[in-house]
Amino acid sequence: MVRDTKAPHQNSNLRGLIVGNYCHDILMRDGLVVGETLGGAAYFISAVLDILSISFRLVSKVGSDFAYPTTHRPITVPTSKTTLFHAYFDSEVDATGHQDRVLRRVCACDSIRPSDLPAAAGLQFGMAVGVGGEILPETLERLLDICNIVFVDVQALIRTFDVGDGTVKLVGLKDSGFFHLLPRIGFLKASSDEAFFFDLDEVRQLCCVVITHGKDGCKVYWKDGEIEIAPFTANQVDPTGAGDSFLGGFAAGLVQGLAVPDAALLGNFFGSLTVAQVGLPKLEMKSFQVVNDEVHRRMRDFPYPVKNEYGFNLLKPFDHQQFYATLDAARPLVLC
Repeated sequence: MVRDTKAPHQNSNLRGLIVGNYCHDILMRDGLVVGETLGGAAYFISAVLDILSISFRLVSKVGSDFAYPTTHRPITVPTSKTTLFHAYFDSEVDATGHQDRVLRRVCACDSIRPSDLPAAAGLQFGMAVGVGGEILPETLERLLDICNIVFVDVQALIRTFDVGDGTVKLVGLKDSGFFHLLPRIGFLKASSDEAFFFDLDEVRQLCCVVITHGKDGCKVYWKDGEIEIAPFTANQVDPTGAGDSFLGGFAAGLVQGLAVPDAALLGNFFGSLTVAQVGLPKLEMKSFQVVNDEVHRRMRDFPYPVKNEYGFNLLKPFDHQQFYATLDAARPLVLC
């Protein structure tokens, strides 16, 4: 996605807060370095929100070695280094489109603390999207205090790191120190691999859960129901950031007034764009207006009377397939 050097035109009625550190990603395939890029869930998500003209503030920490130009400036910690990950990929892809990946955190920047968040409450939405263990339970609690609804990527809660080589490991959600906060979370997003680390039937009673399944799309679960959302066909080049872009598109759709199934479809759309290129996708911004126009048209033309406690409609709109067709037709136009 194209990042501009000036702040994008944004809708001041949509105010959000993204919390999570930027990082430097070094991608390796079969032992060879194939890419070095700015990464972190906050980076991919902020790009999606910028494209959809949604206003937000970013709280992200980097070290004095951080050298990337960004639209949303992070907090520089002079005594720290920027979080660095090495991602090791195998060229082999299995029948489900899954690539084996070993992820190692080489160094980590400072944690994000409650005092780093703005004092004002009443933000429309928040997103807890840490990648290197930088979000503390008390920080998430503060985010929940100041935002009307919070989207959380489970990787921010359950990642741990080997003390020897930094290999990323996962712990059970119940053992993470965050479980008691689930009833206050709006949507918890997890990959199909991460979903093995919590009891879905238990967690869906506490908050809505979105599980991504790569090339098979995603499923949304709530207390007494679930819905499957179709994927978009994509030639996978680099899966890094796909789940982050999905979450950005999903949250953006919801805060703009889309029904949950349509928002999840928008998330799948952004995820499919991300896997097609290494790093942040390069997009043709003029062509992307077709997507913005369709989102705004749906907000205007289709009221959703059946809503959950957060004011979101969980039912699939009658013209959901037409929305899919519009997005699918736009994909080759927006990718540079």
